[in-house]
Amino acid sequence: MPEKYIVALDQGTTSSRSVLVDDNGKIRGMAQQEFAQIFPRPGWVEHDPIEIWKTQYNTLLRVLREAKVSPSQVAAIGITNQRETTVVWDRKTGKPVYNAIVWQDKRTADICEKLKSKMEEHVRDVTGLVIDSYFSATKINWILGQVPGAADSAKKGALAFGTIDSWLIWNLTQGKVHATDYSNASRTMLYDIGKLKWDTKLLQELSIPESMLPKVLSSSGEFGVWESDGASVPIAGVAGDQQAALFGQACFEAGTAKNTYGTGCFMLMNTGEKMQKSRNGLLTTIAWGLDNKVEYALEGSVFIAGAAVQWLRDSLHLIDQSKDSEYFAAKALGSSDVYVVPAFAGLGAPYWDMYARGAIFGLTRDTGKDHIIKATLESLAFQTKDVLLAMEADSGLKLSSLKVDGGACANSMLMQFQADILGSEVQRPEVIESTAMGAAYLAGLHAGWWSKSDIVKTRKIEKTFRPAMNAGDRERLYAGWKKAVARTQGWLK
Repeated sequence: MPEKYIVALDQGTTSSRSVLVDDNGKIRGMAQQEFAQIFPRPGWVEHDPIEIWKTQYNTLLRVLREAKVSPSQVAAIGITNQRETTVVWDRKTGKPVYNAIVWQDKRTADICEKLKSKMEEHVRDVTGLVIDSYFSATKINWILGQVPGAADSAKKGALAFGTIDSWLIWNLTQGKVHATDYSNASRTMLYDIGKLKWDTKLLQELSIPESMLPKVLSSSGEFGVWESDGASVPIAGVAGDQQAALFGQACFEAGTAKNTYGTGCFMLMNTGEKMQKSRNGLLTTIAWGLDNKVEYALEGSVFIAGAAVQWLRDSLHLIDQSKDSEYFAAKALGSSDVYVVPAFAGLGAPYWDMYARGAIFGLTRDTGKDHIIKATLESLAFQTKDVLLAMEADSGLKLSSLKVDGGACANSMLMQFQADILGSEVQRPEVIESTAMGAAYLAGLHAGWWSKSDIVKTRKIEKTFRPAMNAGDRERLYAGWKKAVARTQGWLK
C-alpha cells in the first residue's frame, strides 16, 4: 500500500463523506454519515451547521482509522460541497447565528421578486446567474434581517458568512482561515465573475457588509492546515460539487462536458478562459481557478431525471427497485411510439416553463408497462440533448463526447440511447465518484502529486457507448420529443 494519501471531504445535501485516495488515483477507503434535514415551514429547508461539521469530521477520522492511516500519512485534504447553502457565524465564538439555509430553500422568493425589478440585468451581466432564491445572496440578507442583533453585529465586523466549504475550512483550521474558492464564490450571486471580486452594488442593495465575506482563492492552493496528532496537513483543493465533478471527469478542454444523472441532471460544459453569456436560459459560472487564471463553464439543470424513475417505483409501482427499469425497458426495445415528459415541477433549461406539467403521449391499446418504463428512461436522454443543444448554441463549441456520472449512468440501455440520440460518444468512467475525485485531484495538483496530463491518464473509462442509430431515426425521434414537450407547455395557464 502506498504510504501517502489524499483525503477528499465530500459534504453533500443529505450526508457527509470522506474518501481516501492513493497516488494512483485509486479509492482506498470511504466513510459516510447522514445528517438531519430540517423543514420548519413548507418550502423552507435547513441544516444544523454544527451537525454538518461533526458528521464531516467523524467521517474524516473514521476513514483514516479504518484504513489504519495516521494524519502524518495524509499529504493533503481536498474539499467539495453542496453549493449555495449559507452559514453565518460569530467570528469570536465560531457559533452559527442561525441554521444553514439550504440551496433548495424557497423562503427568499419575495426578496428575489423585488430584486428582479431593479437588478435583473446587472445580476446576469456581473454574476452570470439569474435572480433566484437558489443562490446565497438573498439567504444572507434574510438572516441579517430576521435574526435579532445580526445586522448590527455584521456592521461591526463580528460575523462571517460562508458556503459550506468556508465553514469546513474555518473549523478545520480552528478559526484561522476564512476563505472560499472561485467556483463557490461564483454561486453566491454576489461575485463579479469577470473582474474576480465581490460586487459592491449587490452588497449595498442587499445590506451585506463586505467584512462578512471570505477571501477568494484558487481552487488548487493553500487554504490553511489541519493540525492533528502532531501532523500539519495542508488543505489544498476546494470546489463546489458540480465543478469538482467536471474536474474529476478531466474536462479540461473547452467544449468538453459532463452530465451527472441524479435526482435531476446537472450538465456543465467547459468554455475555457472565455466567459460565455447564455442566450438560452443557461447559467454562466466559474469552473475553477488555477495558476491565477479562471476557466468558465455553462451550466444547465434538468429538474426531473432519476426522480422520474422513482416515480415509476413509488407512485405507479411499475418496478420494485430503480435498477429494474433497465430489464423492463429492454423488453420494449424497437418500439418508439411512446413519450413521457416528466414535467412534474415545470420545465427547466432551455424551456423555463413553470406552468408545464407531466404527460404521456402515443398510448395505444397494446401499450404496456414496459413501453412506459422505456419512455421514462428515454426522457432523461432527450432532456440532456435539449440542454446540450442550448450549450452548443451559446458556446459555438461542438461536443465530441459526453462524460457521465451519477447513479443512473450505471444503466447501460439508457447510456446507449443517450449516445444514439446525441450522435456523440458517451464515456462512463470506472470510478463514478467524480465529485470526490475532483476534490482529490485539485488537492493533489497543489501537492505536486499530479499534473493535468497525469489526471487524464489516471482516469480510466469503463465503457464507451458509440452512436448506432442512423441520422434519420435520430431526427424523427427527437422531433417527436419536441412535439410532446410543446403539448405540455403552459398546461396550467
